[in-house]
Amino acid sequence: MFVLSPCAAGCGRPAISGANTCSIHAADSRKEAERIGTGIAEKELIKDLSACGLHFEDMDFSHRKFFSCNFSGATFSMCLFTQSRMRMLFFDFCTFKNCDFSGSDLEFLSFAGSNISDCTFEGSNLIHINYGGSVITETTFDNSDLYNSRFINADIAHSDFINCNLKRVYFIKARQENVSFKASNTEEAVFEIRE
Repeated sequence: MFVLSPCAAGCGRPAISGANTCSIHAADSRKEAERIGTGIAEKELIKDLSACGLHFEDMDFSHRKFFSCNFSGATFSMCLFTQSRMRMLFFDFCTFKNCDFSGSDLEFLSFAGSNISDCTFEGSNLIHINYGGSVITETTFDNSDLYNSRFINADIAHSDFINCNLKRVYFIKARQENVSFKASNTEEAVFEIRE
């Protein structure tokens, strides 16, 4: 599991891997994001990384294996995660805009409280994923296995879950607007608590 080294500035936030400060107290957070992004691009396996609060733009993280990493509060814009494999990652309170996770194998991730727009998770395994409290717009999950994932209190609009496995997927108190579940097994999903 990633080591939570506290920021040297004493703010209590986790320091960025390879640095002694968090993204807020870094001398140049852009350079820190470039350094982390370059490090990811140079490796196939990324473990125990802490990159909270950094901004990643137009970076290719596809075909990588991520284990036990913390990206909480980070921003990802036009980033590729295609055919990546991820286990035990924290993307809590992140922003994802125009990102591609298609063909990925993701398990035990948290996107809680995140803002996800114009993204695709098409053709992916999304097992035990927490999207609780997230705002999801213009995003597709088509042809994906979402077994035992959570969208509790999420706000989902103009998004598709076409031909998906929704067994034990929880949509309790999720607000939905123009959401398609065509050809998905919605009868095995949980939309409300039964007494």
